[in-house]
Amino acid sequence: PYVTPPEQAIPGVSKYYATAAVVNGVAQGIVCETHLGRPTKVEGNRAHPASLGATDVLSQACVLDLYDPSRSKQIVHGDQTNSWDEFTLAFVDALGPIRKAKGKGLTLLTETVLSPTLASQIAKALAQLPEAKWRQYDPAGPHSARAGSQIAFGRYVHTHYQLEHAEVVVSLDADFLATGPGSTRYAHDFAFGRRVRGSNTKMNRLYVAETSLTSTGGKADHRIQLRYPEIGRFAVDLAAAIGVPGIASGQGTAKWMVPLVRDLMAHRGRSAILVGENQPPAVHALAHAMNAALGNVGQTVIYTDPIEARPEDQIAALRQLVGEMNAGEVKFLLILGGNPVYNAPADIDFATALGKVPVSVHTGLHVDETSRLTHWHVPESHFLEAWGDARAYDGTITILQPMIEPLYYSHSQIEILDLFLQIPNWNGHRIVQSYWKAASKASNFDQWWRKSVGSGLIDNSALPAITPQLKQIDTSSLLNAGNGQNLDLIFRTDPYIYDGRYASNAWLQELPKHITKLTWDNAVHISPRTAKRLKLENQHVVELKYGGRSVEGSVWISPGQADDTITVHLGYGRRNAGKVGTGAGFDAYRIRTSNALWYANGVEVYPTGRTYPLATAQMHKTMEGRDLAASRTVEAYRNNPDLIQQSHPEPGADESLYPRWEEAGYSWGMSIDLTACVNCGACVIACQAENNIPVVGKAEQLFNREMHWLRIDTYFVGDWNSPSEALYQPVPCMQCENAPCEVVCPVQATVHSSDGLNDMIYNRCVGTRYCSNNCPYKVRRFNWKLYADWYTEQLKMLENPNVTVRSRGVMEKCTYCVQRIREAEIHAQNENRYVRDGEIQTACQQVCPTQAIVFGDMNNSGTRVSRLKQEKLKYSLLADLNTRPHTTYLAELRNPNPDWGKA
Repeated sequence: PYVTPPEQAIPGVSKYYATAAVVNGVAQGIVCETHLGRPTKVEGNRAHPASLGATDVLSQACVLDLYDPSRSKQIVHGDQTNSWDEFTLAFVDALGPIRKAKGKGLTLLTETVLSPTLASQIAKALAQLPEAKWRQYDPAGPHSARAGSQIAFGRYVHTHYQLEHAEVVVSLDADFLATGPGSTRYAHDFAFGRRVRGSNTKMNRLYVAETSLTSTGGKADHRIQLRYPEIGRFAVDLAAAIGVPGIASGQGTAKWMVPLVRDLMAHRGRSAILVGENQPPAVHALAHAMNAALGNVGQTVIYTDPIEARPEDQIAALRQLVGEMNAGEVKFLLILGGNPVYNAPADIDFATALGKVPVSVHTGLHVDETSRLTHWHVPESHFLEAWGDARAYDGTITILQPMIEPLYYSHSQIEILDLFLQIPNWNGHRIVQSYWKAASKASNFDQWWRKSVGSGLIDNSALPAITPQLKQIDTSSLLNAGNGQNLDLIFRTDPYIYDGRYASNAWLQELPKHITKLTWDNAVHISPRTAKRLKLENQHVVELKYGGRSVEGSVWISPGQADDTITVHLGYGRRNAGKVGTGAGFDAYRIRTSNALWYANGVEVYPTGRTYPLATAQMHKTMEGRDLAASRTVEAYRNNPDLIQQSHPEPGADESLYPRWEEAGYSWGMSIDLTACVNCGACVIACQAENNIPVVGKAEQLFNREMHWLRIDTYFVGDWNSPSEALYQPVPCMQCENAPCEVVCPVQATVHSSDGLNDMIYNRCVGTRYCSNNCPYKVRRFNWKLYADWYTEQLKMLENPNVTVRSRGVMEKCTYCVQRIREAEIHAQNENRYVRDGEIQTACQQVCPTQAIVFGDMNNSGTRVSRLKQEKLKYSLLADLNTRPHTTYLAELRNPNPDWGKA
């Protein structure tokens, strides 16, 4: 608390500020909630095109990165800590001879630059030092997409999609609904075309060809499981069948090729073909040609100039830099962000070359693998502590504003780079404002600045659409790829840890992965058939050998994995990632080379005879064996709109042993649309951030313990080796009217509220766990140990002050974010009115990009939740138990092609 509080600071009253989080390589507009100057929660910016009020997993977890106890806190030179002034003097002194040589010997290494201000600073520095060099490297950037645009158009072009206009979508190994640039907006737009209400039964259709089962593949109306080289040949066959000029294959004999092509041709200008980053450049180029042939360009597929400040072949740039370092040509190396010692391709030995540079400086949030080998390490400010700017997936620019003063002796990249320009006493605010004062050309700059900062985006800053000219595409590399007798090795970024930069984030480490529900580790993923052939079982440790290099990892048999294919995820095996990330998983970068960034053929697998335990939440609280995640086809629904209510009948109003509750005022309830849920996991992290939910660690998860109040159950449909679809079902507390938990509590710790909630009174709970035993939905969590961190000072700042931090020995559960309900009720009561529909949003509802979750007052017939509970698709989970839950579901509908599989 403040000793002398500022006039505007009122305890208990939140403030909200717009900014952006740079995740998945692009900026996503967010609004940050602060309590007395402490950022505690991130929400989506409704006005921002990349979020539309929602966010993704990485944006939600960013507040934990801000308060991470393992963050770098001091400037380090060798083994000594130094002040900013001492570093500045040393920096300017080392730069003196280089200035005299016009920058010769100086190299700046950055990640991909999306910031106009930072790009301007680099340009000014290079103008002063014309012999200096600037290189960029991202281990997981859009390398293939850049190269594919070069093949297709002879220039770098950025692609984004308007899926709200697409009635047929084809994904070639692209998990566009849950990961990657723009996924939050793409999930929103895709769900918009899939929502069935009343008599409106029009739905889009999704085809997915992929190697490993992804969240997007699980939502497909038709999923085609192929090995990596087969996807390229499939793309060639599809392009030839569509009629792309100059493409001929003759191999497309599969029965489903004809109905797929017919479907695409029937929706010219209303379809879209997307390609995953891990596919080779030629497949990206073919997708450009197919979208052009289908008339999608300018409709569902939008081309713009690159959103990067300077697009380039980053692998070639890094290889050239390492060559110059080895030759002694680099005298001063400034590394702004990134961790190339850890994540550079294995055949580009960055660490050894770094040891040959006389002066090296690294900036970053953590003292990581690269910082350990540089002469200087400078703590970098978190984006919630610094001024900046960045572009979104469509080019929209957001000015980033700080939510809090830097917690440590850190500086932003633009402040560090300003040392080249030697403008005294210019902080980040002045640097960014000075750039935009010149770039905006606004007649009233102060007004323009306040509006742009306050709204979270610069109006009309999205890049304009262009129409690049297609070139002839050579497909020989795709037709000749792969050897059917060898094992394929696929590299993917982790959906949560990404390229390793979030390894220190405990929320992301413990969040169950989309399909496997693994936590705290990566694994060697193989198919059931391949595991049987190689005589491997789950948690067997194997050695992977490729190109004279090797790494060991634990096996996980994964449904939907192509045969003779091994998938590994990057970002694990960190050696310097703080208490949380160090040692988790294995380092797949050790066998990833520059000519095999995403795919390698000919990997060898050798069992070691050892085992390594992997924690998974897939079988925790299992309820399978019944029709829980109801899924039907839209055609069946058209023929019989009552099919869900017939298969999931609600019990009658029979008398019960449970007490009857009359909710005369508000009656809070929730509806979850299974058709819209894409299993992105953002709701789980949002609930955790809002409600001060702790992590338990891998050891506790191996004992089937976790604390998440909300889980997403995943069910596989069809053959275990090649499931046709996956069903996703978020499961919070059902808030039952006939609540089995309430009647068995001996101390009345769990009670029924007047507005329909199953409340928990923590100071009554004595930990009998009777309520958990009696809950058929298994949504209650018990503090077996003191999971909450009550001692680390930084983490105290993270907590939401409106929610109790629980000690050990009590039961806790979803409360519909009761703190938000009570706050809205107080506001409404003060204004002598009822709570408006939509005025209260639970954390899971607010974060959801597809608006799958709707919350409101069931006693008001005009609310969205009341209307949804009148839909024919509505059903209750385990309705036969007569618990009468306030949380209900809308059954999932799929839209398969009726001609699929026919000759």
